[in-house]
Amino acid sequence: MTEEFGLFIGGKWVVPAGAKRFVTKNPATGEELGSFVSATEKETTQAVDAAQAALRHWRELPAPKRGEILLEAAGIFRRRKDELGAFVSKEMGKILPEGKGDVQEAIDFVLYMSGEGRRLLGETVPSELRNKYCLTLRQPKGVVAAITPWNFPVAIPNWKIAAALIAGNTVVFKPASTTSRCGVEVGKVYEEAGLPPGVLNVVTGPGGSVGRVLTTDPRVKAVSFTGGTDTGRQVYRTAADALKYVHLEMGGKNPEIIMDDADLDLALDGALFGAFGSSGQRCTATSRLIVHEKVYDKFMEMFLKRLTTFKVGNPLTPGVDMGPVASADQESKVLEYLEIGKKEGAKLLAGGKKLKGGIYDQGFYVEPTVFEAKHGMRITKEEIFGPVLSVMKVPSYEEAIRIANDIDFGLSSSIYTRNVNLAFRAMDLLETGITYINAPTIGAEVQLPFGGVKNTGNGGREAGTTAIDEFTEIKTVFVDFSGHLQKAQIE
Repeated sequence: MTEEFGLFIGGKWVVPAGAKRFVTKNPATGEELGSFVSATEKETTQAVDAAQAALRHWRELPAPKRGEILLEAAGIFRRRKDELGAFVSKEMGKILPEGKGDVQEAIDFVLYMSGEGRRLLGETVPSELRNKYCLTLRQPKGVVAAITPWNFPVAIPNWKIAAALIAGNTVVFKPASTTSRCGVEVGKVYEEAGLPPGVLNVVTGPGGSVGRVLTTDPRVKAVSFTGGTDTGRQVYRTAADALKYVHLEMGGKNPEIIMDDADLDLALDGALFGAFGSSGQRCTATSRLIVHEKVYDKFMEMFLKRLTTFKVGNPLTPGVDMGPVASADQESKVLEYLEIGKKEGAKLLAGGKKLKGGIYDQGFYVEPTVFEAKHGMRITKEEIFGPVLSVMKVPSYEEAIRIANDIDFGLSSSIYTRNVNLAFRAMDLLETGITYINAPTIGAEVQLPFGGVKNTGNGGREAGTTAIDEFTEIKTVFVDFSGHLQKAQIE
């Protein structure tokens, strides 16, 4: 029998009378993983009520004490790492080492944020007047909404939740519907860690009803969204009427440049992992490979030979390199782009179809696909979010940089070269929020800011030293202890 779950509102798991339900399924096998409440606007409003009621007590709790609760949560995530990693692999489809890596990223970030409770840094600067101090404080925004995607169903929620909580906010968390089990488990961890009732609320269900409340209710002061560009724009437009702060992390079309002096074995490892890790379902996935013409033939021979030993199968099976894509909708989208690439005249070098037979008939398996393409084709410009790599040959460094930048997105980029001058020029010239030197386009670490430019986002950054920026207001304070009226800028 499929296990049933409720909504986490005000510190209790509740099931509304007459609630409609939906199930999540393992994309590798079709197995049902859980039954979840499809929340309405009424239940979402109740979650906001609970977050608002809990706000004063939570924001007045000293930040180091809030950090202690996050530290406890990190320990629970660590203790449950194997279990939660398996949930990630079962519900999203990434192979088990990557599922555990998803949880490890959450552990790392929650630990990082727990320490922020003893910093929450402001500034102290000199005054132009005598006997006067000038300083800034960080204060919470209030109730915030965290709307997260299915591809990192434990890590990304914690990027938002932990940063919001340490700053003194309360949270309404809406996980992606296809990974609701992972979202529920995140809520359970914070419940076990001793988070006071109402500080974190978990609401499962459709983006229409849940998202509408979170973007329009005036008590929700900020919305942090990670997902598709079209949905992000809609969130932004809707929230704008209420002048909410909105942070958007959206798509990518990330290039890996391989120069003629590159370590080709290293670049090969990076390209395979970057393109096909998590079945290409990362916003930082390597979806474009830009190779210098002097090494193009040699590199592609190496790449395609290596791909013949690349194993696709059940993500829980040891030795498997890639699992299924996450859902029927995702599979349909990827297969559509495979046909687009063929019709555009791109040369199919490997893959190009749905896998069939045996276990493949139980899930959503697509072959790792490689196209030799020309810059400007749709498959080189649009985000596919699947195991599809477009390879392009270039005659020079300058052309590689031009093609890398000639795109609507700007999240991640990488370049393989032994030339330190080219590497440093690339750091400056590549129009992305993240650049890797001699490493793939994936592999962000929590102690550094994460985010992009152009249609990838609207300027904010998650993780790192900037993690709490989207969840805090800056208050400027002037302390005059001169004992008489002083007038700045007036002699």
